[in-house]
Amino acid sequence: MKQLLQSAILISSILSTALLAKTAIIETNMGSITVDLNEKAAPKTVANFIQYANSGHYEGTVFHRVIPNFMIQGGGFNTAMQERDTRPPIINEASNGLKNEKYTIAMARTSDVNSATSQFFINVAYNDFLNQRDKTTAGYGYAVFGKVTSGFDVVDKIAKVYTKRSIVSEAQPIQNIVISKVTIRND
Repeated sequence: MKQLLQSAILISSILSTALLAKTAIIETNMGSITVDLNEKAAPKTVANFIQYANSGHYEGTVFHRVIPNFMIQGGGFNTAMQERDTRPPIINEASNGLKNEKYTIAMARTSDVNSATSQFFINVAYNDFLNQRDKTTAGYGYAVFGKVTSGFDVVDKIAKVYTKRSIVSEAQPIQNIVISKVTIRND
């Protein structure tokens, strides 16, 4: 009977932990951004982001692409604009029903729909054209996996920085916007 009770407590503990919402705190030299991660809609994408965050991958990366009235992108390059090593790409979960609305976070990718690794972007406008329209290469979309819940002012401040054209980006901030840490919390 004692073992049965201990097993029930253990299972209850595991289930309650699994049901907790996950939150990411993205700390930058311009302030912190808090993001609620949507594990239910984008389980593979959220797991991928958490794995990069927990491994320390994002520490010392920058927002390397900033386009006002569009998005801010980071998570792949260090302050010297050298690309960080990544794990294999993940499956695109753009068909999850989440939309590229203002202050949502989504995975960046190349023209290959299943090429997302560590880079992400935060929409600073309603970018409906990034939503999945169909399963073709042109219409596949970008997978949203969460939304900003605080630090809107930080996102807006980053979106207004001066940029320049570079080898890495058509809109690289003139001064580095550094991600010092991404912390994952279970709320």
